[in-house]
Amino acid sequence: MRLSMLRRACGSLRTHPGSRGSGVSHRCPPTGPAGCRLILRPASGSTSGGTSPRVAVHLEKNHRREDEFEIDSSLKKVVQSTKEAVLALQRKNPSTQLLLAIIQTGEDDSLLEINKKMAGKIGLNITQICLSEECSEDEIIEEVLKLNEDPRVHGVYLHLPPASLTSRVLDTLKPEKDIDGITDLNMGRLVRGDLSKGFVSPMARAVLDLLERHDAPLEGKTVLLLGGEGPFVSALQCLIERSGMAAVKINWSSRILKQQVMQADAVVLLGSGKMDVPSTWFRPEAAVIRCEPDEPAAETLSKSELWSLTAAYRTQNVVRSCSRWIKEQQYRPWHLRNLKLQPLTPVPSDIEISRAQMPKPVNQLAEEVGLLPEELEAYGRNKAKVRLSLLDRLHAEPDGKYILVAGITPTPLGEGKSTVTIGLVQALSAHLKLNSFACLRQPSQGPTFGVKGGAAGGGYAQVIPMEEFNLHLTGDIHAITAANNLVAAAIDARMLHEATQSDKALFNRLVPSVNGVRRFSPIQISRLRRLGINTTDPASLSPQEVSAFVRLDLDPSKITWQRVVDTNDRFLRKITVGQASTEKGQIRETGFDIAVASEIMAILALADSLEDMKIRLARMVVGTSRSGRPVTTEDLGVSGALAVLMKDAIKPTLMQTLEGTPVFVHAGPFANIAHGNSSVLADKLALKLVGQDGFVVTEAGFGADIGMEKFFNIKCRASGLRPDVVVLVATVRALKMHGGGPNVSAGAPLPKEYIDENLSLVAGGCHSNLRKQIQIAHLFGVPVVVALNVFKTDTQAEIDLVCQIAKECGASDAVPCHHWAQGGRGSLELAQAVNEAASRPSNFQFLYNREMPIAEKIRTIAQRVYGADDIELSPAAEAKIDYYNQQGYGALPICMAKTHLSLSHMPDKKGAPTGFVLPIRDVRASVGAGFIYPLVGTMSTMPGLPTRPCFYDIDLDPVTEEITGLF
Repeated sequence: MRLSMLRRACGSLRTHPGSRGSGVSHRCPPTGPAGCRLILRPASGSTSGGTSPRVAVHLEKNHRREDEFEIDSSLKKVVQSTKEAVLALQRKNPSTQLLLAIIQTGEDDSLLEINKKMAGKIGLNITQICLSEECSEDEIIEEVLKLNEDPRVHGVYLHLPPASLTSRVLDTLKPEKDIDGITDLNMGRLVRGDLSKGFVSPMARAVLDLLERHDAPLEGKTVLLLGGEGPFVSALQCLIERSGMAAVKINWSSRILKQQVMQADAVVLLGSGKMDVPSTWFRPEAAVIRCEPDEPAAETLSKSELWSLTAAYRTQNVVRSCSRWIKEQQYRPWHLRNLKLQPLTPVPSDIEISRAQMPKPVNQLAEEVGLLPEELEAYGRNKAKVRLSLLDRLHAEPDGKYILVAGITPTPLGEGKSTVTIGLVQALSAHLKLNSFACLRQPSQGPTFGVKGGAAGGGYAQVIPMEEFNLHLTGDIHAITAANNLVAAAIDARMLHEATQSDKALFNRLVPSVNGVRRFSPIQISRLRRLGINTTDPASLSPQEVSAFVRLDLDPSKITWQRVVDTNDRFLRKITVGQASTEKGQIRETGFDIAVASEIMAILALADSLEDMKIRLARMVVGTSRSGRPVTTEDLGVSGALAVLMKDAIKPTLMQTLEGTPVFVHAGPFANIAHGNSSVLADKLALKLVGQDGFVVTEAGFGADIGMEKFFNIKCRASGLRPDVVVLVATVRALKMHGGGPNVSAGAPLPKEYIDENLSLVAGGCHSNLRKQIQIAHLFGVPVVVALNVFKTDTQAEIDLVCQIAKECGASDAVPCHHWAQGGRGSLELAQAVNEAASRPSNFQFLYNREMPIAEKIRTIAQRVYGADDIELSPAAEAKIDYYNQQGYGALPICMAKTHLSLSHMPDKKGAPTGFVLPIRDVRASVGAGFIYPLVGTMSTMPGLPTRPCFYDIDLDPVTEEITGLF
């Protein structure tokens, strides 16, 4: 409750930074008239006209009665216990500064002064937001919303007139910051008796304190609440009743007012002060407490102490709020509610299965896995971004177990690594009750509308809703497209301006005079420093320095940056730009890549913080100057804008599986020319959330020779994370192909060898490709569990044979998986095998030292991973290696760009080829992403559409808005 207060118009706003303990931050003058007061009036003895009740009209300031010492004693206890709580809290959390925020109208009054003094005595900081007396409801709400979202604020005190405390204002205030206990939730908790999370009105506690310290015990007696409405009165009534007293609420206008007053053991006067109760109405031993606006004629010494008691309880609530906040920042055990599956036979289409399952609201899923509300940015009902502040909150928590899902060399149809990943986490979480997170790549629009289709898994092991997963998601790929093409536009524009302007004209436009003053922007100062120019005064540059500053002098034939679009558009592979007459002859050939092939996508997947991403974006090399110097996005002045475009894309997207287990979807770099793994940040966030005994299952693209090797040598180097187990996905279909079966083509019927039982083909594939992929994992010292993704055409004899040979080849275990038809229950055996393998010590090691020469690193991968006899560097590749060494890039790890259809560079060579020399036709660098990528053969970075793309079947029902044809 807020009693009527005298106000003056607020003066001009000022801000004064506070300091620990007594610090007060003002946005209004700290002066003003007295406020409302709470007065205990003890008896003063007999008066004419009969026996007087225990009501004092006035107390001399130089007298202290016994009742006053009781109040003082109570206050000391509250202050002392609160101060001790503050000290204990800050001993455990030295960086924590407790902060009380006050929203007020007008200037400070005596009540606020008491609160500020009490805060200083306890050790709190205060920030004041002073609004004018004529402020609107929306202005108050705006300030409340700011304080709600400020993690430094641990309590909000609305020092406002009753008329300003509207339902909208109270509904806006976060209950966990409502230290006066006036929100509906806190009132409800009080009524229910659940005070573990809520707050009780400090004024109500102060009044109750006085009642409980009355000379005569009041337990079992009646307390009359006379007048007043609102949360304070309700809270007081509830507290009185919980203390064993009977509370009777009555209005000043009641006909039985006199009768009720004469029967009451205690009376709390809550009126406006314009009405009074004759002293003859009170019982001789009745306790009387008066809450009314200040009246100058009624000053008493006890007033200050009583308000101090209220202020002390208010600060106590701030301390409790801070303690609860600190506790909430700690790791939270999971309370995951799994979604039930009822698998059907035959298995319906993927989209039918997805639509038959209602996903949990994403905010509910987030709460179940220990995320805080402020760490979530919802994108509709089913997906949300997760803020990176989670890493700071849980930085001291141990990581869970780190599981990589890789595969044998696949057929063009894919062998189901994503499906295995999802089936495994469904088994771990929904059936073994072990915390687990899947970390998946975001699918590109190219394959979704082209040949492959979506990448949400399949059957009863998929991410839902699968339409949202496969289409746009939260717009990360669009952000990458925008950022990438901004760089391309900046390159061509800069080349045009340099070609058509003098040094002086360029300088005047790059460093314009604003209000007669020229200043370098921060990104321009960075360029000056790289050029060895230390001045920050534009006027002090020499003509030579001006020329060096304004001219990047890009060689058009050595620009490596291309535009991107997230569609398979083969006719953009090579284009000509600058043909309009306005471009003044600046014509050159360039091309488009698919968006996920952009270096910015690789950076998104490897960055471990926003700052790290900014640094990587700034050092991206877009081409070479005519003098042979690399030109970066920071030289172009565009790197800061790139970080702005990518600021939301860096946050992983939270979704869920069919069984309600959590999934992070983030990044999707090309697995041929980039490292083909989901993001470092998604893995790091998930490893903190699952807890020490939990599991994070992440997936690498293509076979173990590409995705897994790059995961270990590139992603693990960048992240510092170390894997515990490799799950190697195999299929009977792929093993038959590697054992000598005919070629498999997308869209064509499977030859009979893949439908009928053929143990000799299976054995041949196991002894060649499967054995080699297991050996590759062992090169890194990581145990392997083989997951045989079972298809309905597989026979039991074929399944048994694969599992037997896999163990003979060194796998810790090999198990069949039926998640496609059964969900998590079909991968229970795999989950148990992974759990057991993860309990053993891992001896992870990198394949090569970063300081090795570039050619030797390439040779090491070719010989030890692919099985090549040696490598053959083209003259162009040798020249590039020399150039990268000169530029200081020699210590970057290697990201081989080769076909995924063979361990060798020859797509038609299946099994485990030997006796070949690996040709390196070119070597390129993704300096921002942080790797060198040698080109083995011809790598297309822009896929083309087939004769009959998937989009023929994709449509929208205009009535139901349902998407059809995705699967």
